[in-house]
Amino acid sequence: QVQLVESGGGLVQAGGSLRLSCAASGSTFSINVIGWHRQAPGKQRELVATIIRGTSTIYADSVKGRFTISRDNAKNTVTLQMNSLKPEDTAVYYCNARTSSFGVAGNYWGQGTQVTVSS
Repeated sequence: QVQLVESGGGLVQAGGSLRLSCAASGSTFSINVIGWHRQAPGKQRELVATIIRGTSTIYADSVKGRFTISRDNAKNTVTLQMNSLKPEDTAVYYCNARTSSFGVAGNYWGQGTQVTVSS
């Protein structure tokens, strides 16, 4: 199993920056995909950015050029640097990890961290 703990959310004005961190523990060797999703009130949870097998990155079109995801394997952390924030980025941000070990797949979520961008 994998445990995920997010930190770094908060309130920021439009145009500002925030940095989210996700600390993974447990069977981190089995993580194939790790990244961030978000859910705004009344909306479905959506992918923000993810790292696949430690190399490939995928970003939502809405955050390309503004957000950067990175992974530190030595510290078992994944970071989302968010710049040029917009009010529409307001949401609860969740760290997500997908694992595969001995043919068994897992899907894990953190508890979420609130990001609020004021106009």
